[in-house]
Amino acid sequence: MRDYSKVSPKFWIGATGKRMRAAGMEAQIVAMYLLTSPHANMLGLYYCPEMFIAHETGLGMEGASKGLRSAIEAGFCEYDEASEVVWVIEMASYQIADSLKPADLRVKGVHNEYMSLPSNPYLARFFEKYKDAFCMTESRELINPPQAPSKPLASQEQEQEQKKEQEQEQREAAEAGGNPSNPEGLPAENDPPAAAQPAPRASSPRGSRLPSDWKLPKLWGEWALEDQPDWDADRVRLEADKFRDYWVPKTGKDATKLDWLGTWRNWVRRAAESRPARGRAGTGGSSAFDQSMKAAEEAKKMIFGESHAA
Repeated sequence: MRDYSKVSPKFWIGATGKRMRAAGMEAQIVAMYLLTSPHANMLGLYYCPEMFIAHETGLGMEGASKGLRSAIEAGFCEYDEASEVVWVIEMASYQIADSLKPADLRVKGVHNEYMSLPSNPYLARFFEKYKDAFCMTESRELINPPQAPSKPLASQEQEQEQKKEQEQEQREAAEAGGNPSNPEGLPAENDPPAAAQPAPRASSPRGSRLPSDWKLPKLWGEWALEDQPDWDADRVRLEADKFRDYWVPKTGKDATKLDWLGTWRNWVRRAAESRPARGRAGTGGSSAFDQSMKAAEEAKKMIFGESHAA
């Protein structure tokens, strides 16, 4: 079993923990989930759509969104909606160590985990924060502050001004049907004949392949859950993995699509027809969502007592 789901007592009594407690139990549940999530890694920087939080804590989309927002405001984590990546800022310190020696095997583990992360806006900041503590030597994205343009010399300014005046004269002459170097409009001996301009060609829409690093977008997953009410988050993730594994290696003209969202919808509906969801009525089992709801209720009882859980 992994050993990077450790929770410090400071989670409850530290300054950040107190701010989350004041924000409400949704913030505490979401924060605890982010520390112990089955999708987490030891860096605390990982792919985690809000849909996962909503279904695996039992808070629902509204409660998960509220708790995540409160955790961000408390300084516990940051979240990028575009890449759906969360960064629990101090998690690496608690899960790995305050610092590592260069010979420590965990240094290589940190490097490998960092290099395998999906693209997100926190890569450079994570490197800057932990490069000394974990002996990191390679940043995925370097921070390059913008440089102010150099001020042109006086001679350059004059040349630029003259060029602007010449361009203005040429535009005015063209609008009047004349030529500033040939005001009478007489043909010049060395002037080449004007080339005929080809008519613009209408571009036809072209399809695209599914990217090799494709991840299920949040809205696509939410649509699947709405369209298939018997499905849970685990089933949606399973179908997304199968969807990617089928389309990424596929070759030929059928591998390109104009509308990948439409392709995903057809995939979900065909999957629902071919294999019913687990835990439906009459099977004697319970869905993963029901189990997550029960687990969330038990966690609330342990954390807040019976009165809050009720």
